[in-house]
Amino acid sequence: MIIKSRKKSDCAEYEVTDQSTYFNRRQFIQASTVAAIGVASPSLFAKEVGNGLPVPNTISSAFNNIIETPYGASEKVAPFDVASSYNNFYEFGYGKGDPAEKSSLLKTDPWSITVEGEADITGTFALEDIINENQLEERIYRLRCVEAWSMVVPWVGISLASVLQKFKPNSKAKYVYFETLHDPNQMPGQRSGSIEWPYREGLTIEEAMNKLAFLSVGMYGSVLPNQNGAPVRLVVPWKYGFKSIKSIVKIRFVEEMPKTTWNMLAPQEYGFYANVNPGVDHPRWTQKQERRLPGGILFPNVIETQMFNGYAEEVSDLYSGMNLVKNF
Repeated sequence: MIIKSRKKSDCAEYEVTDQSTYFNRRQFIQASTVAAIGVASPSLFAKEVGNGLPVPNTISSAFNNIIETPYGASEKVAPFDVASSYNNFYEFGYGKGDPAEKSSLLKTDPWSITVEGEADITGTFALEDIINENQLEERIYRLRCVEAWSMVVPWVGISLASVLQKFKPNSKAKYVYFETLHDPNQMPGQRSGSIEWPYREGLTIEEAMNKLAFLSVGMYGSVLPNQNGAPVRLVVPWKYGFKSIKSIVKIRFVEEMPKTTWNMLAPQEYGFYANVNPGVDHPRWTQKQERRLPGGILFPNVIETQMFNGYAEEVSDLYSGMNLVKNF
């Protein structure tokens, strides 16, 4: 029997999903995951059948030996069809349904990531050499969009710190920069000039090494659908969703704060830190509440937004003494 103390980031009892209901939902994903993946290339972590698609019929369907962790164990997760069809991934278009509709041609296998900058080990590495399948774990995290909607997603992946430490960043590495694939042939949204491609993001080295920061290669026990950032994406649960960069191809350790896409586009609206903070409104809407998905248009599930998205106990020390209104 495992006994764990309750943290402030744990959800209330009324948010809890019965364990058997959750497991049944995940078994139901067998059909819906295959439909969502479509003709996309299988992940390098996937078990395959004759048609080359992952086999999503058990709790750890596409992966071997997912490590069980207490992260978000009591959270009420969004249905898979919601999490895989309501997405912001502007590389495929600006509509919430565009990523699912237009991402099937994205080739995610093979995949490599280039590591640069202030580290002892740099170069271009195959994804399977960076992320060891035997170290994968499931973490159930809240995802809060700056647009004031949210959902809870069970991610599969590995702690960001454990990956970054492999490259031995040096004392000059104050920030970690990330970059998304730039390929307009595969990503039709990049044919638009409204964003300076490729998509860019960054964290302080302390944020990147925090135990909650996570690199995800899967969700709901199976490989990431293309529309959710396949084959590897960042998950930073105490920050607004746009910080969770998708389809990563570059990691760079740098001394100066890097330029990031949304801060470049609208610095008066989107700060580098982008922490979930109900006390700092977006210039065009309040951030005090959020619409938790799933929820209807007529009867939305509106809840109060928590500081640091409910993860203050784990991350507030990162910002000790910082003016969180100025550094939004």
